[in-house]
Amino acid sequence: MKWQGRERSSNIEDRRSQGGGGFRRSGGGMGNMGGIRIPSGSSGGGLGLVGIIVVLGIIWFATGQNPIDVLTGGMSGGSTTSSSQWAPSTSANQDELSQFVGVVVKDTENLWSEVFTQNSMTYKPPKVVLFTDATQSGCGTAQSASGPFYCPNDKKVYIDLSFYDQLRQQFGAPGDFAQAYVIAHEIGHAVQDQTGVLPQFNQRRASMSQDEQNAYSVRVELQADCYAGVWANYADKQNLLEQGDAQEAINAANQIGDDTLTRGQVSSRNFTHGTSQQRMTWFKRGMETGDVGQCDTFNSTI
Repeated sequence: MKWQGRERSSNIEDRRSQGGGGFRRSGGGMGNMGGIRIPSGSSGGGLGLVGIIVVLGIIWFATGQNPIDVLTGGMSGGSTTSSSQWAPSTSANQDELSQFVGVVVKDTENLWSEVFTQNSMTYKPPKVVLFTDATQSGCGTAQSASGPFYCPNDKKVYIDLSFYDQLRQQFGAPGDFAQAYVIAHEIGHAVQDQTGVLPQFNQRRASMSQDEQNAYSVRVELQADCYAGVWANYADKQNLLEQGDAQEAINAANQIGDDTLTRGQVSSRNFTHGTSQQRMTWFKRGMETGDVGQCDTFNSTI
């Protein structure tokens, strides 16, 4: 992706110098965030009883806690699993990544401001918070193990840049456009918040069974994937893509499908993000059409 030397967003809130060592897990933290717990065979093999928790800020069904809370702004207690086995990026790499994030966020702001204006609305760009280890969010304590996520309570996206090491090493999704896909997906949730999708989900949750919540969550996440694809289409029209960029994002969508991550050991009724095929399909739909009207996952067969 062509990003060096381009304008960066002013909506980046850099908290990395704060460290985050003073935050500890507590009953009021983001227990549902759980941590990125991908089965590695190092402890009993397989998923066991708990499953997999969070990838790319999307909340997984596990540990008996509500998997949708962060998406709709809730908080719950619990514990998290450290991802300290993954070496963090060097300071130089992190500085470059922060600049990269700023450029991608600016591009999303340009796109969504244009789309909202066309629909007689005003887009309010979310702040994107960069942090190290842990920080406080409107949805509780954000930790590096949480993965990137959007918090509707304070209208901010949170990301520890060391996550990109995990994206490459743990999930097998290298490349700068895979990294951009992560950001565009989370910004997609901010768009959903402003168009009423997330508030409606939060309102309807009380009357839903857990299975219904999971199924609704899948549609929410697939729409955010489609919105990320719309942004990819916009970036292509701006002549920002390089050879292989689109495939990097499609590969990332494939690697984080519920069925791929759970290795077939979790029932599809517990999926909250969509299968690999669904995630790739909806990202590609947005990317190929560039039309937000094609991203109606709620009135489509997914």
